[in-house]
Amino acid sequence: MRAFILAGGFATRLWPLTEQRAKPLLPLAGKPLISYIVEGIARSIPVTVSTNAVFAHGFIEWRSTIDHESIDVVIEQSKRDDQKLGALGALAQWVTQSHIDEDILLLTGDNYFGFDLQSFIAAARKDTALLAAHDIGDLDRARAFGTVILNADGRTIRAFQEKPRSPESSLVSTGCSLLPASILPILQEYAAHHPDNVGGIFEELLKRGKTVDCFVSDALWFDIGSFEAYLAATHALVGSRTISEGDVRCERTQCNGSVVLGKGSSVTDSTLTDTVLFDRCSVEDCVLTDCVIDADCVLKGVDLTGKMLRAGTRLTRK
Repeated sequence: MRAFILAGGFATRLWPLTEQRAKPLLPLAGKPLISYIVEGIARSIPVTVSTNAVFAHGFIEWRSTIDHESIDVVIEQSKRDDQKLGALGALAQWVTQSHIDEDILLLTGDNYFGFDLQSFIAAARKDTALLAAHDIGDLDRARAFGTVILNADGRTIRAFQEKPRSPESSLVSTGCSLLPASILPILQEYAAHHPDNVGGIFEELLKRGKTVDCFVSDALWFDIGSFEAYLAATHALVGSRTISEGDVRCERTQCNGSVVLGKGSSVTDSTLTDTVLFDRCSVEDCVLTDCVIDADCVLKGVDLTGKMLRAGTRLTRK
């Protein structure tokens, strides 16, 4: 088996945090999001991370921090969204160029998976695709996602709905799947015409009479696709605590809810509520609520709610 992590998106909904940083490299409760994924993969499974030229350096640096038997970073030479191969196209190209003839654990690098990946792999049947779904438990909320509809057996998938107005199911696709080696020719054929549609390969398998199994989990899962989702994931992992990474100075400051203080940050005479500071931030005499402050920001005397600040921002109220 081989693992392939899709990490080449430009993530414009999370700008400015992702202008120069891939979404899977966003720090989440003290470490990059993609690190949670890799740590869940057995060390015996080779891992390939697919990204683009803009984020290549960040992934190469990240690679040096990970203790894993085999991680390869494949760099697609695209610098804009309209130059990309497409997620499925990148996978198909890797399969062809690397002569892959093994099962593939396919993961999207911007998701947090709370379930055990080894249990997921163990649930797979020979020559049968397997898709992980999270039971969001709310049909109204399910409208924002791609949903999975099961057959009466509770195991095999009957159909998919993409952001349906009237969902038939509260099971949402998680960006975690297992593709058996036997279906790779179908994948390559489909990708040639639909390079952007990763989820479409499973619908194609159903159209061709193939069985697609579903692994259902109610463990924590987050698609970090928005500012709100990023804060929600932080709150779920951090809880009502303050996490300090490395050498942090925090004096005469009240921290409420989920607060993360990045390495080398300094906070004095302030109140922070459900706020994340990246590395080397300086905050003095501020009130920050539901904020994400990128690295090397300097804030003094400001009151902010619900803001994401670009790295290096300086805000001083005189």
